[in-house]
Amino acid sequence: MIPTGTFLVVQRNTKFSWISFITCLLLFWNSKKGYYQEAIEDITLRMGAGMAKFICKEVETVDDYDEYCHYVAGLVGLGLSKLFHAYGSEDLAPESLSNSMGLFLQKTNIIRDYLEDINEIPKSRMFWPRQIWSKYVKKLEDLKDEENSVKAVQCLNDMVTNALLHVDDCLKYMSALRDPAIFRFCAIPQIMAIGTLALCYNNIKVFRGVVKMRRGLTAKVIDRTKSMTDVYGAFYDFSYILKAKVDKNDPNAQKTVSRLDSILKTCRDSGVLNKRKSYIIENQSNYTPFVVVLLFIIFAIFLVNLNPNWPNN
Repeated sequence: MIPTGTFLVVQRNTKFSWISFITCLLLFWNSKKGYYQEAIEDITLRMGAGMAKFICKEVETVDDYDEYCHYVAGLVGLGLSKLFHAYGSEDLAPESLSNSMGLFLQKTNIIRDYLEDINEIPKSRMFWPRQIWSKYVKKLEDLKDEENSVKAVQCLNDMVTNALLHVDDCLKYMSALRDPAIFRFCAIPQIMAIGTLALCYNNIKVFRGVVKMRRGLTAKVIDRTKSMTDVYGAFYDFSYILKAKVDKNDPNAQKTVSRLDSILKTCRDSGVLNKRKSYIIENQSNYTPFVVVLLFIIFAIFLVNLNPNWPNN
């Protein structure tokens, strides 16, 4: 069994990828094979050990940031890749790609949830790396002050640009998936992430309230995401919208545009953009993630019961 203390460390000290953790628990609970249980236990123990490292340690550098996100979400990506492979429907993905799948989602959550985390009581949760925010303000909480609005948006754009580093890896990972249920399970959160980054980029509302995709757009993503054609189309559209928001006077504008151009090129080189379905971002957002959480849970249950010859060891 997984030691209770491990879960407590994760629960109390991390912005955790709860959807992925629920998935792991469902797979663990429904599995009849010892290998699946061992794989999930191994990943969870490694998560707990990693989280313990950051109980008293601040996220200082970008390397710290990547390491923290690896423990929180990258390990989930590695664990799920091993389970997909053991299930028999997928090749074992390179660890670097599996890790990037988790990091892209986690960094998006950390960016979007700045205000919620900084206002946490009794103590703020600080996940933005000092190496980035210290270029703009003296204290991380200063970003929410109106007098720092210009610097806050520049810092936000810097964070989004950092997250975009993982997109090419995510597209490679998803393009190798064969099982339709596994593909949708992996692809929908990634599209939600790039859509959320497109909303957050250059948007002072990140420091004033909640910035999330609208329910209608979320439903559209869930309904339309069935193949890599849909993924390339969504990433192209959201990246194009994000690029249109880049201010040439932003200190990271050149770097941001370069990374977006790389993503756009990858999508164009796929040769399927003429078949894509357009995604439109609305400015206002009242979306709550309950529907997506429910869908992911259904996917997970469907995944572990998909094979009628599931072993009963």
